[in-house]
Amino acid sequence: MDFNLALNLALPEAILAVSSLLILVFGASRGDKGTISVSALCGVALIAAAFAAAFGHQGSAFNESFIVDGVAQYAKVAIYIAAVFIIVLGQGYFDRLGAARFEFPILIVLAALGMSMMVSAGDLIALYVGLELQSLALYVLAAFRRDHAKSSEAGLKYFVLGALSSGLLLYGASLVYGFAGSMNFHDIARSATTNLNVGLIFGLVFLICGLAFKVSAAPFHMWTPDVYEGAPTPVVAFFAGAPKFAAMALFARVLQTGFEAQADQWRQVVLVLAVLSFVVGALGGLMQKDFKRLLAYSSIANMGYALLAVAAGAVGVPALLIFFVLYMVDTLGLFTVQMALSRKGEPFTRIDSLAGLAKTNMPMTIVLTILCLSVLGMPPFSGFWGKYFVFGAAISAHLWWYAAAGLVASVVAAFYYLRILKLMWFDAPAGEMDKPPLETRWIAYAAAAFSFPVVIVFLIYVYPIAQSAAQGFGS
Repeated sequence: MDFNLALNLALPEAILAVSSLLILVFGASRGDKGTISVSALCGVALIAAAFAAAFGHQGSAFNESFIVDGVAQYAKVAIYIAAVFIIVLGQGYFDRLGAARFEFPILIVLAALGMSMMVSAGDLIALYVGLELQSLALYVLAAFRRDHAKSSEAGLKYFVLGALSSGLLLYGASLVYGFAGSMNFHDIARSATTNLNVGLIFGLVFLICGLAFKVSAAPFHMWTPDVYEGAPTPVVAFFAGAPKFAAMALFARVLQTGFEAQADQWRQVVLVLAVLSFVVGALGGLMQKDFKRLLAYSSIANMGYALLAVAAGAVGVPALLIFFVLYMVDTLGLFTVQMALSRKGEPFTRIDSLAGLAKTNMPMTIVLTILCLSVLGMPPFSGFWGKYFVFGAAISAHLWWYAAAGLVASVVAAFYYLRILKLMWFDAPAGEMDKPPLETRWIAYAAAAFSFPVVIVFLIYVYPIAQSAAQGFGS
């Protein structure tokens, strides 16, 4: 393939890579006094990359190690936009703590670059390079408040367990390469079709385990509650959405491109992960008193729904794309509300701090009510539509019992969201809340507005795009 055409396909990644290096030099010359300028430049780079991804060409490059199809374009645009919102939230958050550093937005851009490579990976080397580029940036972000014990602990735990998952992934990749004789997903598919053996299946299982860690699917979820609790809140809001979208898109590509003929084998493993995630997420959240740990268990349960869409095969890909965008908006809104609420300068962390919020801050009470109802799947909010498409895809793939298990888990998980609503609306106030910062207030309002009723307009126009993007995926 012509090198210029290959670079054109990789234009979003080129924009992010070049921009991050230039902005890093600019930030180093200005120091922490230039954090606002660095954040603005990083936001512009991400928006430019989103336009390049949305209106770029489709095809494959670099000997099919880099694939640009509808799914990759769709995921990249969503990831870049989410990263812009995180930069805005992070700028205000760290300014209020007196801990603003120019490296924060640059690390977000580098993480987005890694995610972008993940969703376009066409072979095992590209998979690993993209995944590790994302992970290295996220390790630093988790421990970004290095003077804060919990943040340092979160970064260390994420790094150690991330190294374990990388080991599993590399071992699986080496087995797949050894028994298939190629790194390329299409070549692996041909080899697996003509010469399937136990070694190749073992390699696939290790790959699944490594990727399951990245999406915090049970039983590989052990890092999630502690990292969510300890890491800075804007970083956790980022963790909960974009990296998991990228990893899940990569998950689907590996399985449906490299091992499509072995769907009967890997589907059973993915369904076990989905059911375990339902159970752990639904039951684990019932015992939580910390708001971020509660959202950690909620995310584990939601990864179960996403895995159910992956297990449904080709029919589940459009559902996966829609589900993740809706989930990312709800999650961003919930973490933004957590950043918006404080009492006497102390951010709220415990759920019981929300007692009587309706009597002290009605706008935020309404926003949090909408977002809670959405995440628990109450119609007609956005979370309902995300689960509707996932369960519909599962039923179309004849996975009735697993869809029913997901529905039961959703009903169980509804308890901890209803508990939050009861605290806010019916309990006595725990004290007057501070005025929310401007950026958190408006982003929270936007997330709630999107959850209802803007989501209906979104589905009318974007679901056909998701269906179109999913056509030919894995072929």
